[in-house]
Amino acid sequence: MSTAPQLVVHRDKELMAQAAAARLITRIVDAQASRGSASVVLTGGRNGNGLLAALAAAPARDAIDWSRLDLWWGDERFLPEGDPERNVTQARQALLDSVPLDPKRVHAMPASDGPYGTDVDAAAAAYAEELARAAGPENHGPVPTFDVLMLGVGPDTHVASLFPELPAVRELDRSVVGVHGAPKPPPTRVTLTLPAIRAAREVWLLAAGEDKAQAAAIALSGAGEIQAPAAGAYGRSRTLWLLDAAAASQLPRSLYPPASA
Repeated sequence: MSTAPQLVVHRDKELMAQAAAARLITRIVDAQASRGSASVVLTGGRNGNGLLAALAAAPARDAIDWSRLDLWWGDERFLPEGDPERNVTQARQALLDSVPLDPKRVHAMPASDGPYGTDVDAAAAAYAEELARAAGPENHGPVPTFDVLMLGVGPDTHVASLFPELPAVRELDRSVVGVHGAPKPPPTRVTLTLPAIRAAREVWLLAAGEDKAQAAAIALSGAGEIQAPAAGAYGRSRTLWLLDAAAASQLPRSLYPPASA
């Protein structure tokens, strides 16, 4: 069942990143207090990395027990380990290398020079198996019930590496798939599917900048998920769109919450 999206609109992308980082700290601390650990799915791109950098700079980050946090990724560029274009490489630079994480709980997607070589479909299947091993009986499915899953929204409405009309956005059975021929370079990627995304308690969609305004308007106007993948990304208990004023500029005012900052 989809949850109706909630919108929070911030004045600019810096404020959005800082507020989202503060929100994420709260969610992680709450999850660790209630369940002992927390699981978060990270996203790359300028907004995802901006959030991680804001989190690294936040004094409240020390409230998190980093050793009891599982980190996953929504998608990854299928490039060699350490490539600067890989989401995990950028995440390490922005935050991960500066906090005391348990390396066994940092679940990076396979690289193209890893054990599966250049076979992106085998790499995707291996990540699906890793997710399945982490899922408990209470999760009722092949992936853990993530506490927060974050997604950047592309100008074409893509989320993770689910692009409009391509086979991956139509996938309903597998939790992770290889992507061939993505319209945005690099063409070969690994991505969670919509069913895996929708296993999360909360899904947060991040959009900042004028180039995201049309995508936000389309995804929030009732578009179908095949044509607008962002429209198909929602959480079990909450779906949150975190926007700056520029990205929200084409939305009808009726969608704005009264308390937007």
